[in-house]
Amino acid sequence: MRAYSTKYLSSPTSLSFHFVALFFITTLVLVSCRSLLAPNFSTHVCRRGLPTSSLDTEKRRVSILHDEREAPSPTAFASDNHGSPEFNEGDEKLDTKFMQKGTDKEDLKGHKHSKLKRIEKKLAKARYSIREASKIRNLTSNLQDPDYVPQGPIYRNANAFHRSYLEMEKVFKVFVYEEGEPPLFHNCLSKDIYATEGRFINEMEKGRHYRTYDPDEAFVYYLPFSVVMLVEYVYDRGSNYNLDPLGLVVKDYIQTISYKHPFWNRSLGHDHFMLSCHDWGPIVSSYVDLLYNNAIRVLCNANISEGFKPAKDVSFPEIKLMTGEVTGLVGGYPPSQRTILAFFAGHLHGYIRYLLLHTWKNKDQDVQVYEEIPEGISYYTKLRSSKFCLCPSGYEVASPRIVEAIFAECVPVLISDSYVPPFSDVLNWNSFSVQVAVKEIPNIKKILMGISESQYLRMQRRVKQVQRHFMPNEPPKRYDMFHMTVHSIWLRRLNIHIQHQ
Repeated sequence: MRAYSTKYLSSPTSLSFHFVALFFITTLVLVSCRSLLAPNFSTHVCRRGLPTSSLDTEKRRVSILHDEREAPSPTAFASDNHGSPEFNEGDEKLDTKFMQKGTDKEDLKGHKHSKLKRIEKKLAKARYSIREASKIRNLTSNLQDPDYVPQGPIYRNANAFHRSYLEMEKVFKVFVYEEGEPPLFHNCLSKDIYATEGRFINEMEKGRHYRTYDPDEAFVYYLPFSVVMLVEYVYDRGSNYNLDPLGLVVKDYIQTISYKHPFWNRSLGHDHFMLSCHDWGPIVSSYVDLLYNNAIRVLCNANISEGFKPAKDVSFPEIKLMTGEVTGLVGGYPPSQRTILAFFAGHLHGYIRYLLLHTWKNKDQDVQVYEEIPEGISYYTKLRSSKFCLCPSGYEVASPRIVEAIFAECVPVLISDSYVPPFSDVLNWNSFSVQVAVKEIPNIKKILMGISESQYLRMQRRVKQVQRHFMPNEPPKRYDMFHMTVHSIWLRRLNIHIQHQ
C-alpha cells in the first residue's frame, strides 16, 4: 500500500489534484476562522450619523437638534430602513452563544430581534418628530408642558430641544448591569469634587427614572463602575501613577458582561455608556478599545485634545458639594451691587492657571486673581460680588468653577482651548458665557470691558435662567442636571442604528 501511495503522489496529475484540494480546504478554514471574529461594525451592526454642526470649542460633532442651515444627517432622521444594504446578515454565534438551556433557539432569537426592531422604530419616529420640530425657529417652544417651556437664546433651538426631551421621557429606557459588587460598582460618594459621579450612579441604582430591568427593552446599557472608587480601593498611591490595576478591573468587567449577555457584542459597545467625573476616567476607558472608541463616555474631563469625541461622548458637569447638601446653592447680589469686574482664586494647577496668575495676580483691582484667598474674605462672597467669574482649566479641562459661577449668577468666562461645555447640543453657551482663548489671557480686561452694560445684563439674566439645568436636585426634577445628562446620552443613541445579527 505504501508503494502504491508513493507512486500515485509522484504523478503530475495527482499532484495537481491534491494542490487544488489543499488550496480549497485552506480557503474554507480561513473563511471559517474569520467568521468567528467580530464583524465590521459599520456594515454589519449599526451605522452612525455624520457630524452635522460645529461649535466654537470643537471641530465637528453630531446632533439632530439643528435647523435647516445646519442640516441633520440623513442617518439621524432616516426612516426605519431595515432593508438597507448596509445591514448584512452577520454571524449567528453572537446570538446562539447566550441561549438558555431548554429554550427554543429560533423563537428566542426572533423575540429578541422583534424587540430590537421595535426600539429602532421608536427611535426613527423620534428622529422624525425632532426634525420637524427643529424647523420652527421661534425663541419659545410651541409645545405644552406643565413644568417648564424652554424659551430664549440660551437654547440652540428651543422647540427641537423640547420635543426631544418629551420624546425621551416617553420612551427612553436604561438597563444597568447587575454584575459587580460595591464599593467598586453600583456605588460612589455623593459629596466633594466628584459628587456628580456619585449622584448619577446612586440615582440609577434607585431606579426612579428611565431604568428598566428587562435588558431587551433597553435603548442603552450602563456600565456601573466608579473610577472614583477604583482610585480609592484599587490604586496604589506608591506605584508612581501605575493605572494598570484600574484599567484591568474595567477590562475584566466588560469581558464578564460580554460573556453573560449578548448586548455588548451585538453593537460592539456603541449603545453602552460609562460615566466618570475623575480626571483618570478617559485613561481608564482606554484599556478597552471598544469602550474608548465606540461606547458613549460621559466625562467631566471633556478634553478634545485627550481623545474626547463630541460625536459620541458626553460632557458632564463637575460640581463641588463639600457636604453633599444641595440646598442653598444658588443666589448672588443684583448687578448693581457687583463691584468686581472679574474674579478668580485657585492654586497653581496647570499651565493655563500659571499664565493667568503670572499675568494678573496682584496686578489689577478690576481683575482680582488670587492664588490664596486673603484671610477673612469669603470665596463665595467674592463670586456673588463679581460680574464675571474666570474659569480656567487646571491640569484637566474640567472645573467646578463653571457651575459655581452659574449658581452665583456670575457670567462664567471659560478659559480653555479644548473644552466642550456640558449640554452643548442644547445650550447656546455664547449667549450666557464668555469664551477666551488661552493666548488671550493678557487681554481679559479689554475683552470684558468691551461688553456693554446692556449686553452684560442680558447675559446675567440668562445665567439665572440656565441654573435649572445644572441643579443636582434630590430627588431629581425635570430638566435638571440628572435629566439633562440622560438627555445627552439619549441624543447619542438617536444617532446610532443597530441591526440584530
